[in-house]
Amino acid sequence: MTPDLMKKIKPSVKAARLSDIYQFSEKIADIPGLINLTLGEPDFPTPRHVKDAAIAAINADQSHYTATRGLLETRTAAAQFLRNKYQLDYDPTTQVVITNGVTEAMYVALETFVNPQDEILMPTPAFPVYDSLLELNEARLVEINTANDQFQLTPARLQTELAAHPKAKAIILNFPANPTGVSYCRKQVQELAAVLAKTDLLVISDEIYSELTYDQTHTSIAEFIPAQTLLFNGLSKSHAMTGWRIGVVAGPADIMTEIAKVHELISTSVMTAAQIAAAAAFRDGEDDAAQMRVEYERRRDYLHMALNDLGFANQLPQGAFYLFAKIPQQFNQNSYEFCLEVARKARVGLIPGSSFGAGGEGYVRISYATSQAKLEEAVARLKAYVNG
Repeated sequence: MTPDLMKKIKPSVKAARLSDIYQFSEKIADIPGLINLTLGEPDFPTPRHVKDAAIAAINADQSHYTATRGLLETRTAAAQFLRNKYQLDYDPTTQVVITNGVTEAMYVALETFVNPQDEILMPTPAFPVYDSLLELNEARLVEINTANDQFQLTPARLQTELAAHPKAKAIILNFPANPTGVSYCRKQVQELAAVLAKTDLLVISDEIYSELTYDQTHTSIAEFIPAQTLLFNGLSKSHAMTGWRIGVVAGPADIMTEIAKVHELISTSVMTAAQIAAAAAFRDGEDDAAQMRVEYERRRDYLHMALNDLGFANQLPQGAFYLFAKIPQQFNQNSYEFCLEVARKARVGLIPGSSFGAGGEGYVRISYATSQAKLEEAVARLKAYVNG
């Protein structure tokens, strides 16, 4: 007898969805001549000094396990980076853990805190991996649709949702935001923190795009409510190190002890040479993102105006490298059908807004983490499609 092992798979795993972003990107990947504006992958090389640090580590046979929480050198450099940039005070020995990217950080946080049917609040549209990880943990996602508030969570809306969901355990925040590019000024962050400080909610704040903020200085919510905040940051976006898988989780010491347990059981530790390179990035490359940010801002300004002129109404992004644009009103397909047709007929790859939850339908996400020349060609193709 051959057992049907599929029947033994946990229902939560079967129910969990892979990211719509990656699935849609794969669906259109084979279209000849496609200009792909789907993935959030910096098109810059990792800084030379960071690569040199990794090479030196490998040549020095730095190939052994590190402490579960990460090399103290890396944690210290990360804590100093957060202090210098965002006025955050974390003890690297007890309050910082290095993870395999922010995706693992989110998994570890949810695994540590979330029980089946726990309510988790989250402003949407939002990065779909959050939703998938909540499904995997059998949590109940409470989407806070921000489409009518220019994609920002307001203190008044937050208070309304808290009143409606008094048993909520946590809230997930992401700013600058994927997919909208929206962020918050210092006063806005302070006002949200003041509301949350009156609750016992865990605040999970993914601030991986903090170094890619254009028109204002990034303010971390952990500055105001450190005792209830788990802060995520890392090097994927700021230092063009997506494949190095360096995430940082920082929070209260007692909480981080529990986070470290789960991290150890999942992955033991992060690759040693990558951690040594990360220490160099945090320590010696605090401003490595500056040159990239200037170029992203130039692309942002071009794309914002060009797409508005084509009827793709959009807000000027305040951070990250995405533009969230309204599909022109003459098209009556849903966002998935629209993006599929644009890929096949105009040979431009966009991500359907429906991938990002409530408030996303009717929009498309466009990544400008690609060259100016490709953006201009993509706009020309979209113009021909819209006018065709």
